[in-house]
Amino acid sequence: MTTPKITDLHEVAGRLLGEAQRAASGRAAETVVSGSVQRSTVIALTTDAEMAEHDSPPAALLHVISGRVRMHTHDEEWVLGAGQVTSVPSRRHALAALEDSAVLLTVALHG
Repeated sequence: MTTPKITDLHEVAGRLLGEAQRAASGRAAETVVSGSVQRSTVIALTTDAEMAEHDSPPAALLHVISGRVRMHTHDEEWVLGAGQVTSVPSRRHALAALEDSAVLLTVALHG
């Protein structure tokens, strides 16, 4: 039996933002939950840092912990701020930080 791990997302986000500010890429990440069917990762991005266009997992949710981000496909975009959550589009997409930001990305590992 696995004991649930409790994670303070604000603490992790603050620490990762510090790491992202020191990184040449302007990014830092840490997986906070990993299981056989889902994974949750906190991703910190400094202003103007981007996760380039990439394929979408079978299902995913993006929750903005702090800051403001723009998720976009080639023909649509969504701007999200702290406390907002949305599903990730089921097609190629990218994520850009409009200001120093931290997000929680939860993905399904199997369709």
